[in-house]
Amino acid sequence: MTDNDENTLANTMIRGSEDLPGFHRLLGYRQVSWEENRAVLELELQPKHINLGGVVHGGVLTSLLDIVLAEAGTYCPFPGRMRKAITLSLTTTFTGQCSSGVIRVTGERRAGGQRIFNSSGEARDEAGNLLAIAEGTFRIRSGSEKPEGVPI
Repeated sequence: MTDNDENTLANTMIRGSEDLPGFHRLLGYRQVSWEENRAVLELELQPKHINLGGVVHGGVLTSLLDIVLAEAGTYCPFPGRMRKAITLSLTTTFTGQCSSGVIRVTGERRAGGQRIFNSSGEARDEAGNLLAIAEGTFRIRSGSEKPEGVPI
């Protein structure tokens, strides 16, 4: 971890799965980092994440990618506040499989304006093998356009 990584973590509210709402809690991921234009999540695979074929379910990967891509465009540096977005489109391509360990999912904002932005990202297993890639288009929700976002 670099000094920059430590500063980012120190200035960001990093959440464990117990702090997440609804569906996010069901997935059970951990927020590793979140900064302007970039977000990282990790998920320790459990039996609930595995499909009938014995590997991580594509819906789990797609959900994680949707979350991290939206986060990449909605960072809010103000404590007690947040920015929100909705997914307009999401394309996921599956490139590998795994059945255990920790999955790391990264997202980066690539382009956009005040309300609409594009992000791309990937999911990798512990060995660094690519499991899926995704691209998405998101719309900032009303009230969340400014960097200070809205109260949580």
